[in-house]
Amino acid sequence: MTNRNNRSLYTGVTSELKKRIHKHKINAYPRSFTARYNIKKLVYFEKHDTIRGAIKREKQIKAGSRQKKIDLINSMNPEWRDFYYTL
Repeated sequence: MTNRNNRSLYTGVTSELKKRIHKHKINAYPRSFTARYNIKKLVYFEKHDTIRGAIKREKQIKAGSRQKKIDLINSMNPEWRDFYYTL
């Protein structure tokens, strides 16, 4: 996820993607990183068969450089569109 100007990046894991993104969009957690940096745009996601696999992948992404994250987003979504509305 990112903010309006695509400056801040956030990586997370959930079993209910649409519901979780909605919570970010309405700032359901006002003290969270996503609320502080106005992160509301879903620009990349992956689906995994198990939560264990999803958490492992989340850790890999978080451990990568900012440029690796940008490259990952660009590979799937070069316009950085908000996928929330197509879920």
